[in-house]
Amino acid sequence: MAKAAAKAENYEIARPPEPTRYKASTDEMMSFYKDMLLIRRFEEKAGQLYGLGLIGGFCHLYIGQEAVAVGLQSALNIGQDSVITGYRDHGHMLLCRIEPRVVMAELTGRQAGISHGKGGSMHMFDVAKGFYGGHGIVGAQVSLGTGLGFAHKYRNDGGIAIAYFGDGAANQGQVYESFNMAALWKLPIVFVIENNGYAMGTSTVRGSSETHFHRRGESFRLPGIQVDGMDVLAVRGAAEAVYKWVREGNGPVLMELKTYRYRGHSMSDPAKYRSRDEVQSMRDHNDPIERLKKELEAAGTSDEALKSIDKEIRAIVAEAADFAEQSPEPELSELHTDVLVGKY
Repeated sequence: MAKAAAKAENYEIARPPEPTRYKASTDEMMSFYKDMLLIRRFEEKAGQLYGLGLIGGFCHLYIGQEAVAVGLQSALNIGQDSVITGYRDHGHMLLCRIEPRVVMAELTGRQAGISHGKGGSMHMFDVAKGFYGGHGIVGAQVSLGTGLGFAHKYRNDGGIAIAYFGDGAANQGQVYESFNMAALWKLPIVFVIENNGYAMGTSTVRGSSETHFHRRGESFRLPGIQVDGMDVLAVRGAAEAVYKWVREGNGPVLMELKTYRYRGHSMSDPAKYRSRDEVQSMRDHNDPIERLKKELEAAGTSDEALKSIDKEIRAIVAEAADFAEQSPEPELSELHTDVLVGKY
């Protein structure tokens, strides 16, 4: 009995190699910078349109967390891999190369939107681009993402699934059912916890007994790593190591990305559960866009070139907003379409 216990105790979990910070070329850093800036400016505009009453319902902005999605999705094979996330989904969609104008049209409930104005902020979809939706039920996307991983393995298509969820969703029961199944069947999926420190208005230290979320899969023999989610090059480096491991058939990995959101949980959240000084300190010392900007400047990129990029991005976002505002709302008959698929 003692020998069996000792043997079990020494049985280590197989893990991907320790990631290193990505050594990006100046062109690659410029691409990451543009993508992060696009998300930032897009979300700022979405916040403005929400304030004007042009976006209804719920709206959850990604401002501050841009390095997570950019670092991870820049290493994916668009069209082969699958992405699924929760309701804070605008940035993930843009990185699946879905046009900003059709994402903005969806936010404003227009016929030209990616889901014809019926999905809104939280429930957009584009299967052709490998984006399987934002999902409003907390943690539900983790189980659905596990199904995507199963599909990739069943089809043997070489693809992997990425399932994003937050630190609050990490306490949901179906998350652990998904961990067990994915590890048991060695599914090609990466579970990504975007740990922004607050589950709605509750800090992780108040709502979670284990705040090192990358450890959450250990009991299922699911290896985990923690990454600085405010450093896009650290995220990309981790993605390189993890994706290679998963594509080689070693099973799932849990990634915890330590990040931060500047705005409230949603547009209706006054965010009184944290101080202004806390938020401003993150902006001043750890902003992902500013961090990469400094690296670009150190690599010889001029201030004029960076200002030109910002101007270009602002024009793209302004055009997207104009397109959305000028697009018609769905016809009343659209209420009866896309409700069921197939014949029964």
